Amino acid sequence: MPETNRTRSSQDAVLPRGVTDPLLWRSAYDVAEAHRPDDAGRCSSLLCAGRPAPCGPSEAARRAMRLAGDADRRAERGEPDARVAARRRRAA
Repeated sequence: MPETNRTRSSQDAVLPRGVTDPLLWRSAYDVAEAHRPDDAGRCSSLLCAGRPAPCGPSEAARRAMRLAGDADRRAERGEPDARVAARRRRAA
């Protein structure tokens, strides 16, 4: 059976200060990333079939991120510590 390790964008995102539900925040972050608008302003997810952005799943994800904790801080992209990110991938 082939190995299918998938890395989600939330694994490398730094949780904002004040997040009280990391699982909810990371799940919502992944949905928001999957439903980002393209250059034409339409949702890039195949599930939305080119609907205008922001789509329903994107709005729900943003709301879930706010409910998970501090809405004033945004995730910093990139890997703050490459060893931590690599360890998370191996554990997944």
